Amino acid sequence: MHVFFSGIGGTAIGPLAQIAHQAGYVVSGSDKQPSDYIDYLKSQGITNISIGQDRVAIEHVHAKTPIDWLVYSSAVAMEQSDSAELQFCRENDIKTSKRDEFIANFLEDNNLKMIAIAGTHGKTTTTAMVIWLLKQLNIPISYSVGAKLSFGSMGQYDKQSKYFIYEADEFDKNFLTFQPAMSIITGIDWDHPDIYPTRNEYNQAFSRFISQSQRTLIWPDDAERLSLADTDKVELIKEDNLQTSTLVGRVNRKNASIVALAISRLLQKPDTDEFITALNDFPGVSRRFEEISKNIYSDYAHTPAKIRGALQIARETANGDVVVVYEGLHNTRQHFIKEDLKTLFTGIERLYIVPSYRAREDETLKDLTPQRLADITTASAPSEPAKLNESLLETIQQHARAGDLVLCLSAGGGGSLDEWLRQQFKSR
Repeated sequence: MHVFFSGIGGTAIGPLAQIAHQAGYVVSGSDKQPSDYIDYLKSQGITNISIGQDRVAIEHVHAKTPIDWLVYSSAVAMEQSDSAELQFCRENDIKTSKRDEFIANFLEDNNLKMIAIAGTHGKTTTTAMVIWLLKQLNIPISYSVGAKLSFGSMGQYDKQSKYFIYEADEFDKNFLTFQPAMSIITGIDWDHPDIYPTRNEYNQAFSRFISQSQRTLIWPDDAERLSLADTDKVELIKEDNLQTSTLVGRVNRKNASIVALAISRLLQKPDTDEFITALNDFPGVSRRFEEISKNIYSDYAHTPAKIRGALQIARETANGDVVVVYEGLHNTRQHFIKEDLKTLFTGIERLYIVPSYRAREDETLKDLTPQRLADITTASAPSEPAKLNESLLETIQQHARAGDLVLCLSAGGGGSLDEWLRQQFKSR
């Protein structure tokens, strides 16, 4: 089967391309811009990738090897619903779908049981922890995770596996397609107001997802939020009975505890000592408090809960003051979290704000420029607008040399603060 992945440079679609490639499918794809992720996929053997999503490119790919299925990202569906690629597929009777349908089909064809990790925050790290632990236990697994790992690829297919570990994203209601054998809920807040206009609709989606899961582990606060009781299918985690890891960061220790408990349930081994010991050596994931250079870290935190978690890790780690460079993920989201931004950065030494990373925007909303965001945040921390230029680079380096911890809260993809940082320090 030849599968063409539209939006292949995204952290949701890219791993699926790897999985299909490893499973023996013919894989090709496209993205609107080059990025580190594209380079990474090419290094993994997926070389037939075109930049620019026009008709000529997909016609050329199809002429060489006919495409059987085009899988597209939610971003493509929202931003380019009448894209040249989708039009071409409609005209040539080529199957098209979002990633969830492809995954469900892949699981059925390969007789894989899904272990899903879902939640507003902590999904990626917790998914990576599950993958790390099962690898340490030498249990064959297949998986998809939305970040680069030092101990494996972003997507993996092992024909010996019976479990598929999946970062189940609630965006675009993707996770509602699945019926996992086990689900781990890392924490529920409210996000993606463009998909879930009210908190109640967001909560209802999680309630439905849990009802579709054979077994779910969930924190008591989140269970209360969803009006869930402790049952045979839903286990409310009793924190007093959890073993604590030695990982840095309160949120990491909490995630490790739920992973150890989940795997003990999965493998029917009540003693979690072995699991916690293995998780204490968890090496982390890309862009989750990842050290780019001495005293300089990049983190994907973009919701209030994630930002608070990243700041807690920074304070626990720092020998000096904490300085933040902030790139909001979407202008629309900055409007949604505007009230939180007033107090979110309380206690840090200084806040530098660069332009938000724009995608899937509500263009009717005012542009919350770095200056406007600085006006909102300055009551909690000294704030100033900045640009991705030499001046900001020198400022970051000065703070790092002085012993401050510089936490760069960044979106991802081409042109982001994260990519800019890597380019600057790679060249040095």
